[in-house]
Amino acid sequence: MSRTAPALWSTCAALALALPALAMEPQEILDRVCTTCHAPRADGSLPRIDDGRRTPEGWDMTLVRMMRNHGVRLSGEERAAMVRHLADTRGLAVAETEGWRYILEQEPVSVDLAPSQDLAEMCARCHSFARVALQRRTREDWAHMIHFHLGQYPTLEYQALARDRDWWGLAMSEVLDFLAGTYGLGDAPAPLAADLSGAWSVAGRMPGRGDYAGTMHVMAEGAGYEVHLDMGFADGSHAHFDGQGLVYGAGEWRATLSDGETEIRQVMALGADGALAGRWFDAESDVIGARMLAAREDAAPRILGISPGHLRLGEAAEVTLTGVGLSGAPVLPEGVSAEVVSESTTQVVLRVTAGAEAAVGPVTLGLGDLAAPLVLYDRLDRIAVVPEVTISRVGGNDGPIAKVPAQFEVLGYLNGPDGEPGTEDDILVGHFPADWSTENFDEVAAAMEDARFAGVIDGTGRFTPGDAGPNPERPMMTNNAGNLWVVARLEQAGEVLEGRAQLYATVQRFVDPPIR
Repeated sequence: MSRTAPALWSTCAALALALPALAMEPQEILDRVCTTCHAPRADGSLPRIDDGRRTPEGWDMTLVRMMRNHGVRLSGEERAAMVRHLADTRGLAVAETEGWRYILEQEPVSVDLAPSQDLAEMCARCHSFARVALQRRTREDWAHMIHFHLGQYPTLEYQALARDRDWWGLAMSEVLDFLAGTYGLGDAPAPLAADLSGAWSVAGRMPGRGDYAGTMHVMAEGAGYEVHLDMGFADGSHAHFDGQGLVYGAGEWRATLSDGETEIRQVMALGADGALAGRWFDAESDVIGARMLAAREDAAPRILGISPGHLRLGEAAEVTLTGVGLSGAPVLPEGVSAEVVSESTTQVVLRVTAGAEAAVGPVTLGLGDLAAPLVLYDRLDRIAVVPEVTISRVGGNDGPIAKVPAQFEVLGYLNGPDGEPGTEDDILVGHFPADWSTENFDEVAAAMEDARFAGVIDGTGRFTPGDAGPNPERPMMTNNAGNLWVVARLEQAGEVLEGRAQLYATVQRFVDPPIR
């Protein structure tokens, strides 16, 4: 999504471009600037600052608030260095972010579930609960945060889902008890000491474009890393990006890369197994992107990806295994044969044939001591469009906020042992290409001609919404919002399978912080 509103906000991946010489070092800023308001305690600790821990994005939002609301003056270089320093000294362990990383990685479709209905209504009706869970504070500082909310947003108690209860009483008792007990301050993890330099094997899937694999070369440079990313996609296309990356705290990887036309961000975390996992996305439209799994080529052997992950009975296809330390002979399920087309320690290509007598369903394709999942099928029983419900946002038309597209894909399924569609034993086969179209969702949408005005969908399943602003061709000159069916059709041996999803083409997001 566009980061132009407000322009002061950025992402830590963007801040990772460089850390040049500073007018003031981070500790000097803490000692000379921050203490103007955060007077040191007797033990030397700084109120509020030493009472909380956050992700890099969380600290960046705090700094922006200090700059915007309290007149703190920091250059871009000083701000970047402060985020790095605070994340290194007052950050979260990667394990503390598990279950909430979708908000950092800008997953376009995710379900944000608060621990209880009360917490959803007290906290997550204004922002994600992930924003709460990605913080650690003392009990006193959680109380300060609640006071700040009511002071900053004085109508909070009178909004929907607040005026039907004793909002203040609930916030300062049950909510405070939960926050202090669940997300107490604890100890900050030590900054990562390991050097991530080296060649990394990468694999993933980009919705709308397909599986990819490649190499990411990482070289230490100053306070960060020089990064070169090469990706080859299953459709035969390639992409190459260059840029810089940083490690924040105990293992938060952020990078900004460019191919000369498009800028992408990487938001990943270093796991206990030494692998980097996360997502990369278009800096101007975070809907467009892909998940990525990366392992250094000298790491313990593992398979990072298999493409394709399904094979039809009676057919042969080239199956690519991507990983590190790959070796050994193929280990095949019954009824499947294979020959090696090419092999290296990071990629093995097999010509795999599934005999007509092979059993349908999930199997394991082995390579030496390693294994990857593969699904054998004869014919699909049904298809589904994912996401089932999502939104796009109008934009552009010379305005400052870009359009937000929506990306759809088709998943093919087998009914499973019970023979019934849509039950728990259904077998996911994988992703399939399809023909795409849109239709009016209901009578109201038909009357407004939503399918005509709300936007268009292309052959990859990407929906591009209409322009922002009034449309003189529509009733009451309304904008190009709409309520649509997204329809996918897949032909299979003369039979057409159809799947549908709902799409709301809605208005711009005018405030878009790094953690929504």
